[in-house]
Amino acid sequence: MCSSIDNLIFFVMRAITLFCFVMAMTISCCRNSDLSICPDIVPFPQEMTLSRGTFDVAGASIIVSEELDGLSKKYIADFASHLSEITGVKEGTSRNRIVFMREESMQPSCDSTFFKVDQSYSIDISRRSVLVKAGSMNGFVYAVQTLKQMLPVEIYGTGQASDAEWTLPCCTVKDSPRFGYRGMLLDVSRYFSTVDEIKKFIDMMEISKMNVFHWHLTDDQGWRIEIKKYPELTATGSKRRHTLVGHHHVSNTYDGRPYGEGMWYSHEQVREVVDYAASKGITVIPEIDLPGHMMGALAAYPELGCTGGPYEVWGKWGISNDVLCAGKDASYVFLKNVLEEVCELFPSEYIHIGGDECPKTRWEMCPRCQAMIAELGLIDDERHSAEHYLQSHVMKQMSDFLAERGKKILCWEEVLQGEVAPGATVMAWRKNKYGHQAARLGHDAVMTTRTHLYLDRYQSEDKGNEPLAHSSYLPVSMVWSYDPFISEDEDAEPLTDEQKSHIIGIQSNVWREYIPNNNHLEYMVYPRMAAVAEVQWLMPENKDWSRFRKGLDKMRRVYDIMGYGYALHVWNEEQIPE
Repeated sequence: MCSSIDNLIFFVMRAITLFCFVMAMTISCCRNSDLSICPDIVPFPQEMTLSRGTFDVAGASIIVSEELDGLSKKYIADFASHLSEITGVKEGTSRNRIVFMREESMQPSCDSTFFKVDQSYSIDISRRSVLVKAGSMNGFVYAVQTLKQMLPVEIYGTGQASDAEWTLPCCTVKDSPRFGYRGMLLDVSRYFSTVDEIKKFIDMMEISKMNVFHWHLTDDQGWRIEIKKYPELTATGSKRRHTLVGHHHVSNTYDGRPYGEGMWYSHEQVREVVDYAASKGITVIPEIDLPGHMMGALAAYPELGCTGGPYEVWGKWGISNDVLCAGKDASYVFLKNVLEEVCELFPSEYIHIGGDECPKTRWEMCPRCQAMIAELGLIDDERHSAEHYLQSHVMKQMSDFLAERGKKILCWEEVLQGEVAPGATVMAWRKNKYGHQAARLGHDAVMTTRTHLYLDRYQSEDKGNEPLAHSSYLPVSMVWSYDPFISEDEDAEPLTDEQKSHIIGIQSNVWREYIPNNNHLEYMVYPRMAAVAEVQWLMPENKDWSRFRKGLDKMRRVYDIMGYGYALHVWNEEQIPE
């Protein structure tokens, strides 16, 4: 009897000792103060626990479960092929295995139903195997990106690097995004990007675990998408005779050089970009900005304006008083024909139809617009003018047209100045409070607040030694510190949980008034895009500035090996977010 008790005590003590040893060797990186052993991953996973040992990647067999969809299989196959090329070791020559399996029961951390797909994934790495589970192609994309960031930076290159230490740390990862919608806007109207430059932009979105490329295709300064029914949109509307030099509110000087010849996208090029993005789990949402910001269209078809023109594609920045005439039936026919072709080109559930910065000056003086106001019975009230409600009518007409084709509308926050079309998703760009207003009205909202998310801003307070940019200052630390749920109105009631669920995502915007070429674009975007990614992905309690700042050191090496330009400010000065 005594011997049995002694044996029981021995085994219990041994189990306790083993448990304590394992716990001592296991470290939760999300809340770990010893950053020297924490993998450099941006955005960092929600949960990551390190354990002893490493997994040798070179030569490992890549095993893919049969139930995965075709896009997921191809994405993983491309990763496996690249791994063999970089390590210099043929797949399947070692006993180690990397297994990709579909997991139906994974639960996302975000409340959003955007795209209605599970974007979560898990990774379990031991000395002999890696098990990756995800519920969708997006989850597998994010899992692969996490694996790549734990590998030597040479994984992002093209040349063989057999001397690198091709190992992964033994660990477990459980991860999913905070927000379902994680976007980047690129303005190609003010200044154009080639298809190859756009693909390079999308490549970094992929690394940053983003899933929406918002393509701003039309504006006062140029129409950039082919519409076969209206060939003059690109033949005439894509070209301006000169461009303003300097800030639009102080300068009257122009460069004297035509811009825009041939700078538009054919249907074939659009499909190429859409397919390329889809192969990386990214949806392309086009923007046809209406009824304002239409000088490109009016220059091509002046009969669509209130005055009949003549108009020209704008060579300056700012807001034009000339907008599409809302009193002419031809304007509605034009918009619907344009959107019909756009729907055929873009499989996205959403089409962005602008709605921002549309002055009512012309409508107030236009007999046709005033007749339309009278016909619709629109009147001024204590909230808005009849002309604001006329714009609501335009937006609802387009919303209904797109709904018949299975599409939903995205629009800028100015649509709140009137009646918001049912089912519209609002992008809040001036202040958070407008996104909150949309949420309180029961509309989904995407936060793109300019104070923290507009990457056309200066990156240093020493503006005299910076390229021309928008007037305000936006360092990496300020981007990283963004909180979409803080209202600028101190007296505003906090959003309820149900209202918060309508904030479906965060998007950063790259407006191009002062960004004329791709080198300048990359200087403005990187590394600030990495900070945007952390805000989009991580739950607030899992963010850590010191860990993120360390992760940027590896991102800088990624930029170098992939040939990206970037700004050095965050490495030259210590920035601590407030």
